[in-house]
Amino acid sequence: MAVNNANLELTDDFVMAVMNATSDSGVYEACARWVLFEFDKYYMEFRAVATVAKLAFEQRNPALSVSISKKRLSLYSLSMRKLGGRLKGALPFDAEDQTLWDKLEGRYWELIRHRYEADLALAYIHSVRRSILRSEWKPVDYSFGRSIETDTTLSANIIKTISSGPRLTLDDMIEMLSVPGFSAPFRNLEEDGALCRDRLNGLLDSSYGVDKGIARVDLFNAGFYRNRGVYVVGRVVLDCGKLMPLILALLNDESGVYVDAVLHTVDDAHNLFSSTLANFHVTTPYYHELADFLHTLMPERPIGLHYTTIGYNHFGKVAVMNELKDEVTATGEVFESSPGYKGTVAIGFSTPSSAFNLKIIRNKPTDDYKWDTFDGVDAVLKKYTRVHDINRTGSMLDNIIYYNVKLDKDWFDVSLLEELLDAGSDCVSEQGGAVVFKHLIVQVRMIPLPLFLESASPEDAKTAIVNLGYCIKNNIAANIFNKDLDARNYGVSRYLKVYLFDYDALEDLIDVKIRTNLDRFYGEEDVPEWFFEDGVVILPEEIESGLRIPDRGLTKVFRQHHGDLLTPGYWERIQNALMKSAVPSVRVYPEDRLLRNA
Repeated sequence: MAVNNANLELTDDFVMAVMNATSDSGVYEACARWVLFEFDKYYMEFRAVATVAKLAFEQRNPALSVSISKKRLSLYSLSMRKLGGRLKGALPFDAEDQTLWDKLEGRYWELIRHRYEADLALAYIHSVRRSILRSEWKPVDYSFGRSIETDTTLSANIIKTISSGPRLTLDDMIEMLSVPGFSAPFRNLEEDGALCRDRLNGLLDSSYGVDKGIARVDLFNAGFYRNRGVYVVGRVVLDCGKLMPLILALLNDESGVYVDAVLHTVDDAHNLFSSTLANFHVTTPYYHELADFLHTLMPERPIGLHYTTIGYNHFGKVAVMNELKDEVTATGEVFESSPGYKGTVAIGFSTPSSAFNLKIIRNKPTDDYKWDTFDGVDAVLKKYTRVHDINRTGSMLDNIIYYNVKLDKDWFDVSLLEELLDAGSDCVSEQGGAVVFKHLIVQVRMIPLPLFLESASPEDAKTAIVNLGYCIKNNIAANIFNKDLDARNYGVSRYLKVYLFDYDALEDLIDVKIRTNLDRFYGEEDVPEWFFEDGVVILPEEIESGLRIPDRGLTKVFRQHHGDLLTPGYWERIQNALMKSAVPSVRVYPEDRLLRNA
């Protein structure tokens, strides 16, 4: 949504109101209303994205879906930073005066306190405040601000309940598939409904027994849009009180809308709603109820990540920091160096039982650094930020990057703190009883792949290696090439999915030069021509050895399932598609969840 001339005139009116105010209270009033005006403008545009995502699905336009996803991720930062710059120039008092900011915020709170989105509006003014103070690197507390209680009662217009039982009927399924309210036609609604009914009833019989009837089915009354598809998300509530996730994945092609897959386990829900994928665009304003609903499907997943998954990244940012604080307070544990391989560019740390892993970028790499040059901390942070701003295809851990955050010094192991203050002195400093971070990266905690393979069962190890190949394939479909394909840069979740989590070696695939030595004769001694080329060169046939997986049986498994990754043709095909602005498909769910045979 473009800003029209009327909006520009209103902004100028706010500037004049601030500069012409004859009292401090007048300044606070004008500033508070200005901030609220800009927040409303941002939030209206943010909400409109879900409507466009629905249209993109109905029109079979995945490129539009991807572009609006990128746009939505930048809306917040662009809005609050632009406002911060103009507000700082207009304020008649010292823009760094915390006391005056507190008074301004107090008036702003009076304007928003009765709104549903009051917490989001409050986060907005906090961000504006931080944007003004950031250049001075003053510590800003993300985690100990005002707590906002919200009414999470689920009303009928938020949750659609279908009274069914003892098993699902065709009418039940058709009612479920009507939730998104498409203008596009279904290919064959009754056929898909019947297939879904039979699949789900069979699963219920085999998993819970025919004596366990269905009490009801709860569906969140909205469409969940992302990339090419849309999802109907709900839960089956059995008479015995148990819950079964129920997620229908729909696609749209020339023949119409159809159900592509039926997802029904907690594992499915975790993998689908992972923060390693692009955020969902959900056609609902009720983000608190939505996060709570998702939490019933995935109770072990931190609530802050549910907010992040549905696009409320800055609200989720505060929630994640609160959860980190609560973890430390509840367990009494301290931050220690992350287990496994020590990063050459980053220092990772976590408490033993935390759901999160934290890291900072070193002042300079360790002696084990593989590349000729290091472009600096800012360049690495830019790569981490970029990963957050793209479709992560289910194979790259999302990052929450905090700036100017302060944590209690007692929360840190002594040896870890010494390393942070030494190797990360440009980022980390002490301030009284606190440790101050100029930047702090937070990711969901994973087990590094080599560490996982040391103790995994043969079957789990095989699954992880197969999923490693899908991880690499999904990443290159997003135009991401990790030139350091060492397995130590990948992690394994509790559901055996594999993710890339280190981003200092990322490059755009379209800029990578795909070469091979397979056309050379055995014993040929001349240096290959590609050796003298500038830029990043990949030899696909060397990927297997570059992964550094010591178990030959597992490398054989990798070759059996992903041998195409070892050929130039595969990489060239994806690279050519990306250069034509195509959107290559990615593997989002297992093949055995497909409604029909692939």
